[in-house]
Amino acid sequence: MRSHEEATAVPRQAVRLLPPAGTPTAPRRGSDYAQLSRQVKQAGLLDRRPRQYLWRITVTALLMAAGWAVFVLVGDSWWQLAVAAFLAVMFTQAGFLGHDAGHRQISGSRRASYVLGILLGNLGTGLSYGWWVDKHYRHHAHPNTEDADPDIMMKVLAFTPAQARASRGLSRIAFRYQAYLFFPLLLGEAFSVHVASIRYAASRARRKPAEAALLAIHFAAYLTVIFLVLSPVKAVAFILVQQGLFGLYLGASFAPNHKGMPILDAADRSDFLRRQVLTSRNVRGGWLTDLALGGLNYQIEHHLFPSMPRPNLRRSQALVKEFCQQRGVSYCEASFGGSYAQALRYLNTIGRLPRPAPAG
Repeated sequence: MRSHEEATAVPRQAVRLLPPAGTPTAPRRGSDYAQLSRQVKQAGLLDRRPRQYLWRITVTALLMAAGWAVFVLVGDSWWQLAVAAFLAVMFTQAGFLGHDAGHRQISGSRRASYVLGILLGNLGTGLSYGWWVDKHYRHHAHPNTEDADPDIMMKVLAFTPAQARASRGLSRIAFRYQAYLFFPLLLGEAFSVHVASIRYAASRARRKPAEAALLAIHFAAYLTVIFLVLSPVKAVAFILVQQGLFGLYLGASFAPNHKGMPILDAADRSDFLRRQVLTSRNVRGGWLTDLALGGLNYQIEHHLFPSMPRPNLRRSQALVKEFCQQRGVSYCEASFGGSYAQALRYLNTIGRLPRPAPAG
């Protein structure tokens, strides 16, 4: 098994992970994943933690309400940009809870998870829960897989040599400098997902009226309050700062997880455990990192057991890491800064690949 450094040093069209083609893609009885799953269940690590989540949701809701209360009290002032930054953080923390609800980490009930998801997402942050679940589940099923993982099928970034070499004109120039443009581009991430959310809700309004209604309520209340309290110039500045930082924080929280890790070709038939572990990266850190990244810093454990409650991810890490080491499966960890460095180096290398010479 090659080291992580060897696997990411030179970009490839794709990598093919062990075992060879023909291996079933879903966990099977007696597989490595089945053995690990039994150990995790026996340790009680899949047991839900309703009290912890009740506390997290309550604190997040109170802090968000406090942020809006301060916004109203401060009035028409440029100090509101500080409030915008605070609300960007709270929107992201609510987004993390919506993520957990989508994976049924909070409740095993589909209905309860859905209600929590649309309240936290559609109403709380203006992000469509249904749109996100559809996109995110495809990512979990095919992490870092060409033509299957929506997270590496973005028009503004190239994640594979094929994407970079097929680019032309302005896209070619942008890809060449994509490592430098990565964080600035994230400032527009919230606006992008809002547009996708509105399109999704509008297309499914008849089948899912609650999602469309809550999304409309969010935007109506958000814009009404802001323009009632602030002058037009300050209101636009507030929205740009709040939404820009929201997108930056949200995007930067997901960025270290898979960027720069091996890319699989569409025909890959690796087993479930290897497909999830070898395409994921953990971020080392303490409780502050756990809080700041919403538990996404345990990306390996999360991809192996998506329904595992966030508080149990740290507890499961030692067990999962030892299991992988015993079977020779590379378990990638990096520091907070090191994870971004690896991702940006990869993007820089991909973006600067030369175009293929013309045939003949």
